[in-house]
Amino acid sequence: MTTSKKPNPDIDRTPLGRLVETGLHDIVGYQLAQAAIAGHHVFMHQVGDTFQLRPVEFTILALIEKNPGVSAKQLAQALAVTPPNITMWMDKLEGRGLVERERSTTDRRAQHIRTTPEGSALARKSVDLLISGETESFAVLSRAERALLLELLHKVARCRKAPASRGGAAQD
Repeated sequence: MTTSKKPNPDIDRTPLGRLVETGLHDIVGYQLAQAAIAGHHVFMHQVGDTFQLRPVEFTILALIEKNPGVSAKQLAQALAVTPPNITMWMDKLEGRGLVERERSTTDRRAQHIRTTPEGSALARKSVDLLISGETESFAVLSRAERALLLELLHKVARCRKAPASRGGAAQD
């Protein structure tokens, strides 16, 4: 026999707008989307507005900073976006002097991407600002809860699989 739970007005409503969300608590995607709203607010306050970076531009910059010599194809795969989109964002970052592309000496079609010294400094500063901003904004989480949340989110993200190749096998 199941017992119906009485809605809790503080827990079963959205924080802003006060919309009932009973029944949505058990949907991982819904909770991720709601948490993303809070994370986006922190990002814009700490990095986006300050450095005129969109979240995807920050992500690309940070990935390049940690993976010097990465290719546009690798970035597109990592972010699940099309190569033309990566090229557009790379053009913007390169125009700002944050990244540089270098032709491969072994394959003239390939380019290796690196951050400039300015790009590296901005990536590192942005990461530091985001961590401190999230720590402050999400102070409701203990250190252990934050660590567990990050571990679980990483685990969920690792569930993403590449589309099946023409040969039929999925690649990661």
